[in-house]
Amino acid sequence: MPKFAFHLAIPVHDLNRAKEFYAKVLGFKTGRASQKWIDFDCYGHQLVVHEVDQYKPQNHFNPVDDKDVPVPHFGVVLSWQSFWNFSERLQNFEVKFQIEPYIRFEGQAGEQATMFFYDPSGNALEFKAFKDPDQLFNI
Repeated sequence: MPKFAFHLAIPVHDLNRAKEFYAKVLGFKTGRASQKWIDFDCYGHQLVVHEVDQYKPQNHFNPVDDKDVPVPHFGVVLSWQSFWNFSERLQNFEVKFQIEPYIRFEGQAGEQATMFFYDPSGNALEFKAFKDPDQLFNI
């Protein structure tokens, strides 16, 4: 676990489908659980899915680098190699991407690999990696 772990709780419409997706497809270890929620280890951070009857996300889009980025979204900044390994895992599970893995801002400050996809409840996720990790906040 990192020195400080981030905690995020999100709604899902079907707890069993969420468990299948986050544990099997994304490979996140499950933690504590109840009839209505499950904890996941999301790269050392605590992600909790809560079943909410009739949950429907309201995604909007913001153009970034000529792509429609879903908002809201969440995810993790991975190492460069972990990003490409993870994207390969997702492709092996035939995850449908909103934005396929690609290099954003190529040759510019903040150059990064990024990808966007949705969980079974329609929550948008982004995973990214910076070739130069010092570019995370420095531009």
